[in-house]
Amino acid sequence: MTHSATPYRIQRVYFIGLGAIGLKYAARLHDLDPSLVAVIASAARIAALRATPPTVNGKRYDFKFVEPGQAAPPADLIFVAVKAGQLPQAIDDLRGFVGPDTCVVSLMNGISSEEQIGAAIGPEHVLYANVYMDAVRSGNAVTYHDIGRIVFGEKDNSIRCARVDAIEALFQRAGIPCVVPADMMRAHWAKFMLNAGINQASAVLRAPYGTFQVNPHARALMIAAAEEVVTLSRHAGIGLGPEDIQNFVRIMDSLTPTAKTSMLQDIEAGRPTEVDLFAGTIIELGQRYGVATPVNQTLYQIIKAMEA
Repeated sequence: MTHSATPYRIQRVYFIGLGAIGLKYAARLHDLDPSLVAVIASAARIAALRATPPTVNGKRYDFKFVEPGQAAPPADLIFVAVKAGQLPQAIDDLRGFVGPDTCVVSLMNGISSEEQIGAAIGPEHVLYANVYMDAVRSGNAVTYHDIGRIVFGEKDNSIRCARVDAIEALFQRAGIPCVVPADMMRAHWAKFMLNAGINQASAVLRAPYGTFQVNPHARALMIAAAEEVVTLSRHAGIGLGPEDIQNFVRIMDSLTPTAKTSMLQDIEAGRPTEVDLFAGTIIELGQRYGVATPVNQTLYQIIKAMEA
């Protein structure tokens, strides 16, 4: 593994999306240096955030804002932390802040947002990432017990580049745990497997993490949904295996029992879920590869009925 000698400086970090993930990490970088962070948002969203300032674990944050289309220097780093249905608008909103050297990191769930962003602004700008966390959002307030970790890097991490090193150093200074895996796509699919298992099962059972730690029937449903992703991954050339299921279960057992998945929080709040991103993608991949996905097909229908 080699490292590029070309320096990559990070002086402007923009966020688009202040849900649980975006707000948590924007706050941590703001704590490091308030001048570093700005939030891309519409005029209406800015007004709402100023009227009810966001809080993280009870601490208020008054972020700097930039509106789409506003004249502003290009960002060195943009974090995309919106829900799947909001991504097309987010891509339009961030275009004007992308310069020749801007790096865009998607903190979204699923395995498709990076390709969508890359198709719009150029794949050379995009890094892959996934987030492990247990934050809870209520309105503009986010609480968490463990900040979790960001797993990120180039699509091919076999050769480390300057921008990955610079972002890793930024995370370390801000106290954001991070991992740069040797095989980014395998790590990406492993998180997709986790989400497909726990997010969807928690939504249909309306159950927090603790239920899946002690109830064998809930645990079996969660694992069955995840195992369909493992099967698909072999057809996609990723090659997840039983050890990835075991690691998933270990992660599950380490989470705060009373905490809830983002999909359960969406169901309880009456918000649209990301079931199309999880079961919807799995069903599509199953059709592509000729692989049956009955568990995820059932979860898809139940969650769609719950949304109706």
